[in-house]
Amino acid sequence: MNETFVGVGPLSAADVVSVARHGARVTLSHEALGEISQSRKVIENLADDVVPHYGVSTGFGALATRHIPVELRAQLQRSLVRSHAAGSGPEVEREVVRALMLLRLSTLATGRTGVRPETAQAYADLLNAGITPVVHEYGSLGCSGDLAPLAHCALAVMGEGQVRDAAGELVSAADALAAAGLTPVTLHEKEGLALINGTDGMLGQLVMAAHDLRLLLRTADIAAAMSVEGQLGTDAVFAADLQALRPHPGQAASAANLTALLKDSGIVASHRGPECTRVQDAYSLRCSPQVHGAARDTLTHAETVADRELASAIDNPVVTPDGRVESNGNFHGAPVAAVLDFLAISVADLASLSERRTDRFLDVARNHGLNAFLADDPGVDSGHMIAQYTQAGIVSELKRLAAPASVDSIPSSAMQEDHVSMGWSAARKLRRAIDGLTRVVAVEILTAARALDLRAPLEPSPATAAVLAGLREHVEGPGTDRYLAPEIEYAVQYVREGRALAAAESVTGELG
Repeated sequence: MNETFVGVGPLSAADVVSVARHGARVTLSHEALGEISQSRKVIENLADDVVPHYGVSTGFGALATRHIPVELRAQLQRSLVRSHAAGSGPEVEREVVRALMLLRLSTLATGRTGVRPETAQAYADLLNAGITPVVHEYGSLGCSGDLAPLAHCALAVMGEGQVRDAAGELVSAADALAAAGLTPVTLHEKEGLALINGTDGMLGQLVMAAHDLRLLLRTADIAAAMSVEGQLGTDAVFAADLQALRPHPGQAASAANLTALLKDSGIVASHRGPECTRVQDAYSLRCSPQVHGAARDTLTHAETVADRELASAIDNPVVTPDGRVESNGNFHGAPVAAVLDFLAISVADLASLSERRTDRFLDVARNHGLNAFLADDPGVDSGHMIAQYTQAGIVSELKRLAAPASVDSIPSSAMQEDHVSMGWSAARKLRRAIDGLTRVVAVEILTAARALDLRAPLEPSPATAAVLAGLREHVEGPGTDRYLAPEIEYAVQYVREGRALAAAESVTGELG
């Protein structure tokens, strides 16, 4: 199994995916443990100070004016975690919770939070034992950190609440820790606050969404290429010199992919001569690089924001390198929330274009000689009619999910926290949107594959033929109507697991 070292420097997006999704082990570096120890000394030196220090000797949020005596400070930290573990609704996915814990550990490792080394180590131990705290859908406003989700994780480290063990069984945290040979942590000054005050939930989801969307963008280019072929379109519009007239990087990359994917296509070559009377293709075919490219450039911006956030140490108050303990507003999720919403808009646009390309295959007025709905015997058979309905239903939902969460704000904590980011909500809807886009692109590939078969004896390009062949290993070619849902689901997995992309790249080499 792979191992990820968590140190004072930033994690990479690949590290996050490796630990969250693939179960890579986590090890705190010696440098990180040294930094943690140094900053802990700063907090301990403040513990007996008569001057109140937020998070060390005061209450929290709107209750920060209350000075807490020494004998109540351990209870203060326990009470903070217990009261903030107030989530509700369905359980959040295991990979999201693992990303949440890893990113909180990454901030702890910077030495800017003031926790003890054993508290940071407890997070690494929980990840390595495969213990996943139960975190709920609702509870974070995306400001003062993802408070409730992070509090549920901190509760588990304390040996309280519920978790999923390595086998996925729902058990008490106390039992899971005992079974793994781990000891619950008794939180000291500042530690409860340090464990819940970060943008880790929304950031983890951004990193994984960006990873998935990067694959989907290349797969959407494959789907578009198959549709251009199947609808007797032209590849001339994807020429590099035409794209250079409007030098958006994403557009150029998408157009180059389409050119590579359509290389040596017998279908495209069959109507390339002067006898072809079509002046230009519909927008959904001709403008694929422009729309796909806009999403690519949006993703590049989002990845830049994610990288900056991965390099951040987010806590309030924070222990500065020169030993000060200062309040700040770095926990506000606005930068992350904005790009989460931006990506949801691009996802909806990509899916809308994919659905329009699919729909053209099914209409005899627009599909250039194919049967209605690609049916074997139209009227008796319905072909892919309802597959497009499924796409349309998803696209309609994606348009609703594109409405930004980050423009909303509901004041909380007696108006102390009077503006919040709703970044967690933006992340949750983006995950749903990514799933929807995967399904829409899969239906387009499934439909385009049937059309390519129906164009025989004309042959598709070697790249699209490889994608078609991979699909046909489990999905039959054209014929009378059959149970369609399992074929759609197979196509979804073919896309999601990157196998469609791998098939194309076995011919083209790595796509951009």
